[in-house]
Amino acid sequence: MVTSSSTLHPVDRGGLRARVDKALAAFLAHQRARMLDIDDALLDVTEALEAFVLRGGKRLRPAFGYWGYRGAGGTDSDAVVTGLAALELVQASALIHDDLIDRSDTRRGEPSVHRRFAARHRTAGWNGDPDDFGASAAILLGDLCLAWSDEMLHGAGLDPEVLTRARRAFDEMRTEVMAGQYLDVLAQNDGDTSVERAAKIAIYKSAKYTVERPLLLGAALAGAPAGVLSAYSAYGLPLGEAFQLRDDVLGVFGDPAQTGKPAGDDLREGKRTFLIAAALRDAGAADREALLGALGDPALDAAGVDRLRTIITETGALARTEERIATLTRTALDALSAVPLDPEAHDTLTALAAAATRRSI
Repeated sequence: MVTSSSTLHPVDRGGLRARVDKALAAFLAHQRARMLDIDDALLDVTEALEAFVLRGGKRLRPAFGYWGYRGAGGTDSDAVVTGLAALELVQASALIHDDLIDRSDTRRGEPSVHRRFAARHRTAGWNGDPDDFGASAAILLGDLCLAWSDEMLHGAGLDPEVLTRARRAFDEMRTEVMAGQYLDVLAQNDGDTSVERAAKIAIYKSAKYTVERPLLLGAALAGAPAGVLSAYSAYGLPLGEAFQLRDDVLGVFGDPAQTGKPAGDDLREGKRTFLIAAALRDAGAADREALLGALGDPALDAAGVDRLRTIITETGALARTEERIATLTRTALDALSAVPLDPEAHDTLTALAAAATRRSI
């Protein structure tokens, strides 16, 4: 039986997920050899990064980049797929650092990188503090992924003129995600609980580098005209924000089997998301005090999580967040429909929007 491309998961269309995985595996195998030429002790580093990058991840960013490229008239090539696979290394860098900042124990159902290296220290019986070693290793591995993302893009086999054309979107994306990360950290420390700050964090920490910048990178690789670039931004920004809002909802209400993290982990980490900001804005004095008192408590138990979930729901914050996700998604799809694109690309970008905001990927 032949499977129609329209029935495939949008990330799998054109065999894209498998092609991205293959490109990443080849790149990391090359880097393993380089690292072991330096010292055998770096085997721990290469194995950790191979496990982190290759054994998980939705490949969402390369998918938006690829179909943005195809929608702008680009023809399929392995060099383009390899170049866009570099986005997964940017993602790995952000996640490794984010888990360290949040002191998260797990990622995708496995120990986070800093926990993995702390455990390695304890098992080996080395000198010093295992948690300090784990934190240092995570900082360095995150930095290494960011450096390697540049190396992978430039070594993909793309024409130098094409690379120059795409450079701005790639550079701006990496700056924006770091800016968003800092604003997220700042919000957890300076007491800013406004929905305006939460929305800005969602845009810069996730929306731009998840959807808009990958689309613009793909469009730049295809040499797209200004009209297509504008349409992609009008589609990508609201969709990326909706994606992050869905992530925020899952961080509080999600099933650990789906999220790969303990239930209510965002509450223990003290995340100042749109969901939390909306609850704090509309909660009564007692509920606001309870929410602020428990938010960021790493020892918050299941009963405490349930109590905060009840407050969030009863304030209407969950319903308003769901409404905002729906509104942002409609805005994105309207923008996509306003520009003539290759039909297959249009269909796949529409399917990606649904999958991202319902979080089936």
